[in-house]
Amino acid sequence: MKPVVSLEDVTARYGPGTPALESVSLDVAAGEIVALLGPNGAGKSTLLRVMAGALAPESGTVRLGGEDAVAMDRRRVAQKIAFVTQTSDVAFGFSVRDVVMMGRAPHQGGWMAATGEDERAAGEAMRLLELGDLAERRVDALSGGEQKRVAIARALAQTPSLLLLDEPGAFLDVRHQLALYDLLVDLAARGIAVALSMHDINAAAQYASRVALLKTGKLVAVGSIENVLTYRTLRETFDADLYCGVNDVTGARFFLPMRQTQRT
Repeated sequence: MKPVVSLEDVTARYGPGTPALESVSLDVAAGEIVALLGPNGAGKSTLLRVMAGALAPESGTVRLGGEDAVAMDRRRVAQKIAFVTQTSDVAFGFSVRDVVMMGRAPHQGGWMAATGEDERAAGEAMRLLELGDLAERRVDALSGGEQKRVAIARALAQTPSLLLLDEPGAFLDVRHQLALYDLLVDLAARGIAVALSMHDINAAAQYASRVALLKTGKLVAVGSIENVLTYRTLRETFDADLYCGVNDVTGARFFLPMRQTQRT
C-alpha cells in the first residue's frame, strides 16, 4: 500500500553535537499502526516531530502523500496530519467542547466560523473519547488523563489521514488505555495511518501492525511483531533481558523482564 508518510535517510538534530536521528528511513501506510519502541532518548519523539513537520530534517527527505512535506503549505499539512505530544498545554478558560473544536481550525476560513461538518467532526471525536459528560467542563479543571483524552479528541476532529501520538497511554488508566488502543485499531481499519511512540512492549505486540526499534537515534529493526520483537533484538535495543513467550490460548506474544538470577 502507498505510504502516507515516507522518511528516507533522514538525519535531524536540535543543535550541535550528536544527531537526535541519524539516517532513518521509515514508511507509514494507510490502514496500519506503526509502534516506535526504544529506551529513553532513542529518538522516538524526534521521529514523530519530523513526520509532523514540527522539526525540519538536516538531511534526507520527508514525503507526505508523495509530496515533499517540507515544501508543502503548512495549512495543507495540518489538514492531513494530527500530532498529539506527550504533554499538551492546558487551554485555560476553555471548555472541552471548545478545545476539541479547535482541531477544526485547518479546515475553516479566516473567520473561523464553525460549519455543520465542523460540529459533526468535533461531536464524533468527543463520542469516541467518551467526553460527552465533560463537554462543558473547563479543560484546566480536568485530571491529567482526562486532558490527554481531550488532546486526542482534538486531533481526531482534524479528520487527519496521518495520526501521530507520542506516548498516548501516559496518564490514562487501564480501561481508557485499552479503549484507546482499540480505537486506534478501528481508525486504521478506516484507512488512517497511525504512528505512535510507546514504552509498553506488550501493548505494541497486541495492537501494532509493525514495530520500529530505535536506539541512540538509529533504527535497530523494522518489521512484523514476529520478526522484530525477539530476545536478540530487544536485548540489543534495551540492554536488558526480556523473556519472550506466547499465550497458549490467544497466540499473542508477551514479554517479561528477567531477573539476574533468571538469566542463563
